[in-house]
Amino acid sequence: MAYKPFDLSGKVALVTGGNRGIGLGMAVALAQSGADIAIWGSNDDNNARAAAQLKETGVQVYTRKVNVANEQEVVDGIGETVAALGRIDSVFANAGVGYGAPSFLDISTEIYRKTLAVNLDGVFWTLRESARHMVERAKTGDVGGSLVGMASLAAIEGAARNEAYAATKGAVISMIKSVAVEFARYGVRANSILPGWIATDMTAGAQGSTAFAEKVIPRVPARRWGQPADFGGVAVYLASDASSYHSGDSFVIDGGYTIF
Repeated sequence: MAYKPFDLSGKVALVTGGNRGIGLGMAVALAQSGADIAIWGSNDDNNARAAAQLKETGVQVYTRKVNVANEQEVVDGIGETVAALGRIDSVFANAGVGYGAPSFLDISTEIYRKTLAVNLDGVFWTLRESARHMVERAKTGDVGGSLVGMASLAAIEGAARNEAYAATKGAVISMIKSVAVEFARYGVRANSILPGWIATDMTAGAQGSTAFAEKVIPRVPARRWGQPADFGGVAVYLASDASSYHSGDSFVIDGGYTIF
C-alpha cells in the first residue's frame, strides 16, 4: 500500500501574504498536493493572479484582501474564510515587511512600529483566531490542525541594520513554542520556518548588488539564492498528517548558510 500522509485532499490551507514570493511558493505546493487554498494579500491584482495560477491545479481557491496589521480584518478574515471553504486545517502566517536602514541609529519609531504591526501583531492575531477555530472544531470531535509562523535567520543571527525586523522574527519563534505547548491537547501543532537568502521582492536590492553576489551568496553551501518553490516541501509536510507529532520546532531553510 502506498504511503499517503502527504495527500492533502479534503484539507484547507490558509496562507497570508500568499499571493507572491515564499507564500505563493508554499501555496502552489499545497494545492498540487490536493489542499483547497485561501490566500490573504493586501493587493487585489496579485491575489487574482495567484488565484488563477492555483486554480490550474483543480482545487478550490478563495482570496481575500486583508491587512494583517488590522485586528478586525484578521478576525473577519478567519470567519469569512471558514464560511467560504468550510474549515481551516493549516495556517501559514507568512505576511511580512522588511525595512532596512543605514544603521540601527537610523531606524525611526515609525518604521519600528510598522514592522511590529505586520510581522508580530499580524502573526499574533492570525494564529490566535486560527487557534480559536481549531479549538472549537476539536470540541466537536474534529481534532487537529497546524499553525506555522514565518520567522527568519534574522531571529537567530546578528542582523545588523535590521534590528526591528530581527526583533519581530525572534518573537515569532517564541510565540510559536508557547502555542505548541498550549494547544497540543487539541491535536494542534505549531512550528516556525526560518528562510535564509531567498530571491523575492523583499530581497530585490541585494539580488542586484555585485558585492552581495561576490561576498554573501558564495558563503551559501548550496551556492545559489533560495527560491519560493524551495518552501513547498516543508509546507506540505507541516500541513499533512505526516507531521502530526512534530510541534514546537523551527525549520531552517537556508541552503546550509547558518552552519557554514
